[in-house]
Amino acid sequence: MLTELAIRDFAIVDHLELELATGMTAITGETGAGKSILLGALGLCLGERADAASVRHGRERADLSARFDIRQLPAARAWLEERELPADDCLLRRVVTAAGRSKAWINGQPATVADLRALGERLIEIHGQHAHQALLREETHLRLLDDFAGQREAVAALGETFRRWQAARRRLKRLAEDGDELQARRQLLRYQVEELDQLALAEDELKGLEAEQEELAHAEERLREAQFAAECCDNDEGGATTLLTQAINRLSALPGSDRGSLAEALAMLGDARIQVEEAARELNHFAGTTELDPERLAWVEERLGEVHRIARKHHVMPEEVVALHRRLQAELEGLEGGEQDLETLSAEVDALRDAWREQARRVGEARRRAAERFGKAVQEQLAFLAMDKARFAVEVEARDTPAAEGLEGVRFLISANPGQPPRPLAKVASGGELSRISLAIQVVAARHSTIPCLVFDEVDVGVSGATAEIVGQLLRRLGEQGQVLTVTHLPQVAAQAHHHLHIEKRAKRDTTLTRMALLDEAGRVGELARMLGGVNLSDHTLAHAREMLDASQRAHH
Repeated sequence: MLTELAIRDFAIVDHLELELATGMTAITGETGAGKSILLGALGLCLGERADAASVRHGRERADLSARFDIRQLPAARAWLEERELPADDCLLRRVVTAAGRSKAWINGQPATVADLRALGERLIEIHGQHAHQALLREETHLRLLDDFAGQREAVAALGETFRRWQAARRRLKRLAEDGDELQARRQLLRYQVEELDQLALAEDELKGLEAEQEELAHAEERLREAQFAAECCDNDEGGATTLLTQAINRLSALPGSDRGSLAEALAMLGDARIQVEEAARELNHFAGTTELDPERLAWVEERLGEVHRIARKHHVMPEEVVALHRRLQAELEGLEGGEQDLETLSAEVDALRDAWREQARRVGEARRRAAERFGKAVQEQLAFLAMDKARFAVEVEARDTPAAEGLEGVRFLISANPGQPPRPLAKVASGGELSRISLAIQVVAARHSTIPCLVFDEVDVGVSGATAEIVGQLLRRLGEQGQVLTVTHLPQVAAQAHHHLHIEKRAKRDTTLTRMALLDEAGRVGELARMLGGVNLSDHTLAHAREMLDASQRAHH
């Protein structure tokens, strides 16, 4: 259930933190006071589209969060655990900036808006004031009946089988129509892949070949020059080592050579001779270990030439040949392994069609069994709502054309007066009747929901008097099974609630603020009196409000 809702800088709300309880909570306030703000903030936490205009004027961002107790919601806990998110708590947060950008978090971890929507479907159900319009659409009838029958997962599996069947049919049709073209493409790919298989160029081989070609092509020149340099360093007929030795011997024989500049020069000449001797040894070692391999050079240059030839043939760079090989191989596998041949694919299409038909048969049977029970349950609620003469029926009609949802169409039919045959809702019901029919259907649907947190947004539009009191009783009964939040302007409905949340708009200097608070008993009497009699509250109106509240609470004890 929804336990906390925090709103900051959203619309005309500066800062607000609400704690919510189980049972039925009535949400009331004057028109324009901000009841829609509360549901708007909740909607954003549940993944609705963000709008920069919702950020409070003059502020940088709106910050909204909703906390849910999910101990009794295994589907929500499983969803969190699958994504390795903490499942002992559930906090949804949404931030909308004045520039229109939006960020979302689930239990402190960054999330997408789609994630909020997916998780939100497992946390709360919102029955809006526009549900009447939705009830005029037959796809809504089908969804409600399937939910009532506990068929949601079966219908999802049916839709998945249908999509796989249709995709296989399209592949088969394409293969049949484009058989010659695909065969020619396969033959070309086989030749190209075979040629690249024979080349068998490894991932980083090209760089190694180029480096080896550079090494081998200049090996003879490097050997020759290294030998010449070694001779310059050390030979008996005037090499650098010999000349340095002569210089050191002659300077060392001079008087005073062990001090001053001569001593420094002698030390440097000694170091130079050591360095030259080291260089000569390294050069001789290099010359002694360098081997000329003209056959290897010829092989490397031939392989490089083959790589460049294939690259030119396919209009790619030499370094792209390995990626080209993978790409052509994947395309060939797709044509040969994925599409198979006409006979194999045709068998796959037949198998998927048969699987879909069997699933559709079971779903259809469940729908027909549930239709009568659903009709009776709504009929009972209509009688409770002072429409006992109306007759409600659920028609399950077989269709010839296969569809993702099966082979049935579902229509809700109503006969508002005795003796008249049931007809579609859109053709029969008046505004007030449609409101009550809609509420009856939503109450039945909610009772069979696996989600115990329900929000009703002005679903009592168009009803009044004794019927309004009955609507309140219906919503309270639902609240006793979980949590119901209902936005209403009817005092008869608000009086039935376990809790009463009041919303009011106040002007303060140059700004407007919305204030929301849970009312105590005296506050509830005052708000009910306002709803009954307007701004100027008389003693009679207050007494009437007190009597209404007392009577409603006594009826449920």
